Amino acid sequence: MLKTLPALAALAVASALVVPTVSQAAEQDSMRVSYADLNLASDGGQQNLEKRIAFAASVVCGPAEHRDVPQVQLVGECRAATYNDAQPAFQTAVASARRGEVEILGAALIITAH
Repeated sequence: MLKTLPALAALAVASALVVPTVSQAAEQDSMRVSYADLNLASDGGQQNLEKRIAFAASVVCGPAEHRDVPQVQLVGECRAATYNDAQPAFQTAVASARRGEVEILGAALIITAH
Protein backbone atom coordinates (compact mmCIF):
# COMPACT_ATOMS: atom_id res chain seq x y z
CA MET A 1 0.00 0.00 0.00
CA LEU A 2 2.77 2.45 0.87
CA LYS A 3 4.51 1.80 -2.48
CA THR A 4 1.27 2.49 -4.33
CA LEU A 5 0.90 6.05 -3.00
CA PRO A 6 4.13 7.42 -4.52
CA ALA A 7 3.27 5.76 -7.83
CA LEU A 8 -0.20 7.34 -7.83
CA ALA A 9 1.25 10.71 -6.88
CA ALA A 10 3.77 10.49 -9.73
CA LEU A 11 0.98 9.59 -12.15
CA ALA A 12 -1.11 12.55 -11.02
CA VAL A 13 1.81 14.97 -11.46
CA ALA A 14 2.65 13.56 -14.91
CA SER A 15 -1.00 13.88 -15.99
CA ALA A 16 -1.12 17.49 -14.85
CA LEU A 17 1.97 18.27 -16.93
CA VAL A 18 0.68 16.59 -20.09
CA VAL A 19 -2.83 18.06 -20.19
CA PRO A 20 -1.78 21.70 -20.73
CA THR A 21 0.66 20.63 -23.43
CA VAL A 22 -2.04 18.74 -25.33
CA SER A 23 -4.55 21.57 -25.04
CA GLN A 24 -1.98 24.13 -26.18
CA ALA A 25 -1.14 22.01 -29.21
CA ALA A 26 -4.81 21.79 -30.15
CA GLU A 27 -5.09 25.60 -30.07
CA GLN A 28 -2.18 26.19 -32.44
CA ASP A 29 -3.66 26.93 -35.86
CA SER A 30 -0.75 28.85 -37.35
CA MET A 31 2.99 28.53 -37.38
CA ARG A 32 5.89 30.73 -38.47
CA VAL A 33 8.24 29.04 -40.95
CA SER A 34 11.58 30.78 -41.35
CA TYR A 35 13.66 30.55 -44.48
CA ALA A 36 16.33 33.05 -43.46
CA ASP A 37 18.94 30.29 -43.54
CA LEU A 38 17.97 29.01 -47.00
CA ASN A 39 19.07 30.06 -50.47
CA LEU A 40 15.73 30.07 -52.26
CA ALA A 41 17.45 30.78 -55.56
CA SER A 42 18.68 27.16 -55.45
CA ASP A 43 16.64 24.00 -55.93
CA GLY A 44 17.92 22.63 -52.62
CA GLY A 45 16.78 25.71 -50.72
CA GLN A 46 13.35 25.55 -52.34
CA GLN A 47 12.99 21.87 -51.50
CA ASN A 48 13.95 22.51 -47.88
CA LEU A 49 11.33 25.26 -47.59
CA GLU A 50 8.70 22.99 -49.14
CA LYS A 51 9.54 20.36 -46.51
CA ARG A 52 9.22 22.96 -43.77
CA ILE A 53 5.83 24.05 -45.13
CA ALA A 54 4.64 20.43 -45.23
CA PHE A 55 5.83 19.90 -41.65
CA ALA A 56 4.11 23.09 -40.49
CA ALA A 57 0.89 21.96 -42.20
CA SER A 58 1.07 18.66 -40.31
CA VAL A 59 1.58 20.53 -37.02
CA VAL A 60 -1.20 23.08 -37.44
CA CYS A 61 -3.69 20.52 -38.74
CA GLY A 62 -2.91 18.17 -35.89
CA PRO A 63 -2.51 14.45 -35.67
CA ALA A 64 -4.99 11.88 -36.87
CA GLU A 65 -5.89 8.69 -35.04
CA HIS A 66 -5.19 6.05 -37.70
CA ARG A 67 -8.20 4.00 -36.57
CA ASP A 68 -10.61 6.88 -37.18
CA VAL A 69 -10.91 6.92 -40.98
CA PRO A 70 -13.09 10.06 -41.26
CA GLN A 71 -10.67 11.97 -39.03
CA VAL A 72 -7.69 10.76 -41.07
CA GLN A 73 -9.43 12.03 -44.20
CA LEU A 74 -10.23 15.42 -42.64
CA VAL A 75 -6.68 15.88 -41.36
CA GLY A 76 -5.28 14.89 -44.76
CA GLU A 77 -7.55 17.42 -46.47
CA CYS A 78 -6.50 20.09 -43.97
CA ARG A 79 -2.82 19.38 -44.58
CA ALA A 80 -3.20 19.47 -48.37
CA ALA A 81 -5.26 22.68 -48.32
CA THR A 82 -2.88 24.34 -45.86
CA TYR A 83 0.14 23.39 -47.99
CA ASN A 84 -1.60 24.65 -51.15
CA ASP A 85 -2.61 27.91 -49.45
CA ALA A 86 1.08 28.57 -48.69
CA GLN A 87 2.17 28.17 -52.32
CA PRO A 88 1.60 31.80 -53.42
CA ALA A 89 3.76 33.05 -50.53
CA PHE A 90 6.34 30.36 -51.36
CA GLN A 91 6.43 31.43 -55.02
CA THR A 92 6.76 35.09 -54.02
CA ALA A 93 9.67 34.27 -51.71
CA VAL A 94 11.42 32.28 -54.45
CA ALA A 95 10.90 35.06 -57.00
CA SER A 96 12.29 37.61 -54.54
CA ALA A 97 15.33 35.41 -53.89
CA ARG A 98 15.99 35.07 -57.61
CA ARG A 99 15.91 38.86 -57.94
CA GLY A 100 18.16 39.23 -54.88
CA GLU A 101 15.48 41.02 -52.87
CA VAL A 102 15.27 38.79 -49.79
CA GLU A 103 14.91 40.56 -46.46
CA ILE A 104 16.69 38.28 -43.99
CA LEU A 105 14.99 39.61 -40.86
CA GLY A 106 11.49 39.04 -42.21
CA ALA A 107 12.28 35.87 -44.11
CA ALA A 108 9.39 33.72 -42.93
CA LEU A 109 6.02 32.43 -43.99
CA ILE A 110 3.01 32.10 -41.72
CA ILE A 111 1.32 28.75 -42.26
CA THR A 112 -2.30 28.72 -41.10
CA ALA A 113 -4.56 25.67 -40.88
CA HIS A 114 -7.23 25.62 -43.54
